[in-house]
Amino acid sequence: MKLPVALTIAGSDSGGGAGIQADLKTFAALGVHGTSAITAITAQNTTGVTDILELPADLVRKQIAAVVDDIGVQAAKTGMLASAAIIGVVADAVREYGLSLLVVDPVMVAKGGAKLLREDAIDALREQLLPLAAVVTPNLPEAEVLLGRPVASLEERKQAARDLVAMGARAAVVKGGHAEDATDIYFDGAQMIELRAQRVDTVNTHGSGCVFSAAIAAWLARGADPLQAATQARSFITQAIANSLEIGRGHGPVNPMFALRKAD
Repeated sequence: MKLPVALTIAGSDSGGGAGIQADLKTFAALGVHGTSAITAITAQNTTGVTDILELPADLVRKQIAAVVDDIGVQAAKTGMLASAAIIGVVADAVREYGLSLLVVDPVMVAKGGAKLLREDAIDALREQLLPLAAVVTPNLPEAEVLLGRPVASLEERKQAARDLVAMGARAAVVKGGHAEDATDIYFDGAQMIELRAQRVDTVNTHGSGCVFSAAIAAWLARGADPLQAATQARSFITQAIANSLEIGRGHGPVNPMFALRKAD
């Protein structure tokens, strides 16, 4: 059986709810073979992050090379990148290997508040990686950091999507999970689309951004265009949140494996 291949370049979550663990579950759930390049190891659970170990940038680059040289990659996504050095080698690898279907999830802060991107790496993310993105998927706080201004209302989200595309991304999805209406805005330079879904009343949203961006990457790997991928991913994450897991003492994880049923 030959499956499309997706690559996640992100951090490891020991609690299994976010990061590469969430990405690989999402790829599998959507019929895509998942591969990974780990950027950092976190000691993490549903209540927060207690420690972080960044991996050497050269090792991150070698992981990407090992996957691409042998297996091949149809689409890729980035999550926690931690440092300017790691962003630099990832950007170089994306260009060298022609990873044009790249989803950039500009992960900056964990659900519990821990910083996952150094302050001096924000410019590198903005200047080196954003122009390589087929789709960039910031939440509202991340969009505010990237653009240097408040982003809250629907019109502000629309302008943020326009400005992110002007900065080089081929498409942007500005997520509305932090807004009252929970509406995501998709813009690709031509189409401005409101992606609406009913808000799920739960605190168990750990990993939601990872799963959403991984779902976009999976659909791109399967041959969908960016709007189709974003639309499918919006539906997928809504179901993953609706079927979130009641585990741990903090923010439980969303469940990208919601379609699986226990045997009777």
